[in-house]
Amino acid sequence: MTSSAAIRAEAKPTTGRWVQLAIGVVCMVAAANIQYAWTLFVPEIQKTFGWDRAAIQVAFTIFVIVQTWLTPIEGHFIDKYGPSRVVMVGGVATGLAWVVNSYATSLAGFYLGAVIGGIGVGCVYATCINNALKWFPDKRGLAVGLTAGGYGAGSALTILPIAKMIDAGSYAQAFFTFGLIQGSIILLAAIFMRGPGKEEVKFSTTVLQTRRDYTLQEALGTPVFWVMLLMFTCTVTGGLMAVAQLGVIATDLGVKNFQVNLYFFAMAALPFALMLDRIMNGISRPLFGWISDRIGREKTMFVAFSMEGIGIVALGYFGSNPWAFVILSGIVFLAWGEVYSLFSATAADTFGSKHIGKIYGVLYCAKGLAALFVPVGNLLMQATGTWASVLYTVAALDLVAATLALTVLRPMLKQHHARNGVLNPVSVGH
Repeated sequence: MTSSAAIRAEAKPTTGRWVQLAIGVVCMVAAANIQYAWTLFVPEIQKTFGWDRAAIQVAFTIFVIVQTWLTPIEGHFIDKYGPSRVVMVGGVATGLAWVVNSYATSLAGFYLGAVIGGIGVGCVYATCINNALKWFPDKRGLAVGLTAGGYGAGSALTILPIAKMIDAGSYAQAFFTFGLIQGSIILLAAIFMRGPGKEEVKFSTTVLQTRRDYTLQEALGTPVFWVMLLMFTCTVTGGLMAVAQLGVIATDLGVKNFQVNLYFFAMAALPFALMLDRIMNGISRPLFGWISDRIGREKTMFVAFSMEGIGIVALGYFGSNPWAFVILSGIVFLAWGEVYSLFSATAADTFGSKHIGKIYGVLYCAKGLAALFVPVGNLLMQATGTWASVLYTVAALDLVAATLALTVLRPMLKQHHARNGVLNPVSVGH
């Protein structure tokens, strides 16, 4: 172990790191609407201009691709210039994206807004995840889970105000007003964001963590990186397919409009399931991250991915029952959101935190790769005439990832850390 690594291992973490974590969560909440509130604007844009809805939704696809595939480049700037400057750029772009949308009168205008928004959210998302990983090597799962949860559930705070402003007759005003608010919040928070000093962090005593900082090129040269990329792609593809097709599946199963009555309120099965998506997505990231800090990443992956795979199989088998549809979709969403906390934490444990911006940036491209596979679900349904074939395919991807977590990734990580001279923590069974 190097002397600097020894200092970090013995150091006491500063209480200021929780402030840094809170700053990251605030930025993620402020950036979330670019993705999660877009659906509120689409009907109004269509009504105003008369464009085909599919053409309008191309803007969302552009946003996801830009936000995902530029992450390695943003990671380079994070590692080079620090978190504050990159988040400032993200704040400006996040605010500007909706201001551009407020003035857009052509599809090209909305597509431009999507590109700017993808850059902005990418800068914010990548930096806040990166900073959480660096400040909390001893609690990486929990810290990155809370940060990612801020993005997953952040739109809940402003969905109603945005919807009310749109209903009042001006979607453009909603774009402009909330664009300025969200961009300003991120800019203000970025002023106080910083990375940790070596004396401010310590390693985990329960999870294997490297004492060597790999470069991106070195990480790409390890088999373990490619196994993680394969597992990440499998789980994200399964989750995106399930989420993207849930409305169509509910319609085909005949449960879309069935009223689920909980005595104190009643709601149609599909909206109820989508509401559970937001709640469970927000809960799963810190929950499974926290669990992984205690029992290890690979064991947690096995539990979560197996739960999702079995839940999806059950959804295909019992989904025509409205109650089963709601409960099982909740289980599926609970077991899906954690991928963003588990893989980022595992990457930092495996390759160190110095260059994690670039390394996890490349790993995160699995989300963009998975998005390209989502239309395959429609083709599979058309070929077989049933959504069961899609659900079973998705479940198979999850169960393959769960199996790989214990049979391939776990022994591979043991060998990886052994080569770096890292001893197994006594509190984790190996």
